[in-house]
Amino acid sequence: MAKRKVTIIGAGHVGSHVALSLTFGDAADEIVLVDKDSRKAAAQALDIFDAVSFAQHGTAVRGGDYSDVEDSDVVVISIGMARKPGQDRVQMLDDSIVMCDELLDSLKPYKFPGIMISITNPCDVIAAYLRRGLGLDSRRSWGTGTLLDTARLLRVLSANTGVARSSIQGFTLGEHGESSMIPFSLVRIGGVPYCDFGLDDDEILKEVRAGGWDIVNYKLCTEFGIGRACASMVEAILRDEHKVFPASVSLDGEYGERDVQIGVPCVIGADGIEKIIEVSMTDEEKSEFHNSCDVVRKNTSAAISKGKRGVQ
Repeated sequence: MAKRKVTIIGAGHVGSHVALSLTFGDAADEIVLVDKDSRKAAAQALDIFDAVSFAQHGTAVRGGDYSDVEDSDVVVISIGMARKPGQDRVQMLDDSIVMCDELLDSLKPYKFPGIMISITNPCDVIAAYLRRGLGLDSRRSWGTGTLLDTARLLRVLSANTGVARSSIQGFTLGEHGESSMIPFSLVRIGGVPYCDFGLDDDEILKEVRAGGWDIVNYKLCTEFGIGRACASMVEAILRDEHKVFPASVSLDGEYGERDVQIGVPCVIGADGIEKIIEVSMTDEEKSEFHNSCDVVRKNTSAAISKGKRGVQ
């Protein structure tokens, strides 16, 4: 039986928590951490491998190098600097593009047969930039997008209604950023339409968007939520779960949009993005979504003009 291998490039807060979460999920047989600082990657891997002693399954965790992408089922990109207090994700673009160009140069000698998931902010823009730079199929290369925003939506709705998160269905869509939107018309809380709860849409959206700010302003990074979110996506691939997640994927006519990579619900399995689900939205929600697409499209164009390899 072939080993299920995951390589995580970027061994900082986020990458290490993706790895830690995966070790307790029994989806991967081998996890490799890669970083420009190879000693840091090896140390993070060793620290996580110690935690395997308390897991039910024996996932191997080690430090590695860029050549590990060649036989990996999934490669997670989590390079980049932590967001600073008061800094939005788009303001991270210049630094992220420089780091991405360095990464693309490092990966150039190696074949990339697996699936790539990008976390680096601004998530939608960088996911598109890396996909172009690596020449990957759009259904085998995407970003975590609004998956973390959706986790925050479930948390906020649960806090406001007293209903368990597991009994709430809904997504945050669009940009992983300030133009994200919530199709409230589709939200169900214990099977009951969201509108029946009398909540304030603007306040809920504001609280969801503020979730990242609240964390960054007081602990200077986010790590646990996004680590588990990305690990869930990886597990869906390795287990071929055909699970629905919002993911930042390239649209080609879906939702009436093209040439933009943005958060929409997708079925994810062993082959990557198996299907983009086109949900029905109200006219107002459609307008909000298209606005978000315009924001991401503009920022992606800026990224391509700034970078040296994103035009491929």
